[in-house]
Amino acid sequence: MSLKKTFSSDGKTCTVVFTVNPTAAAGSEKVYLVGEFNSWNPTAKPMKKSPDGSFSVKLQLDTNKEYQFRYCLDGSTWINDWKADKYVRSEMANDDNSVVDTTVPKAPKAAKKPTSKAVTPKKTAKKASK
Repeated sequence: MSLKKTFSSDGKTCTVVFTVNPTAAAGSEKVYLVGEFNSWNPTAKPMKKSPDGSFSVKLQLDTNKEYQFRYCLDGSTWINDWKADKYVRSEMANDDNSVVDTTVPKAPKAAKKPTSKAVTPKKTAKKASK
């Protein structure tokens, strides 16, 4: 399981690739991504099955939000993403929901460059000896 996020250059959208690995898919024929972004419709977002038995789907979401979601296997088994950003208690079931966080990461602070002050040696006046 995994969530791969890519942020748009303007910081307004986040493309997330949701993946259910073959172990978690447990031989399922159909897997759906279900969550707040599709009004919890259990068939609105089918995931594409890969030859290795994993399932994935790409979704574009607004940034700086958290979205609850789960995966529905073959229309009957509900699972969470093992690598979700966090988990919250479901209001509808005695279980947790996975959460994807689309907060735009802050750019790392640039280290201050040391200011180089050129050191110039002081000229010493030589006294002429007579």
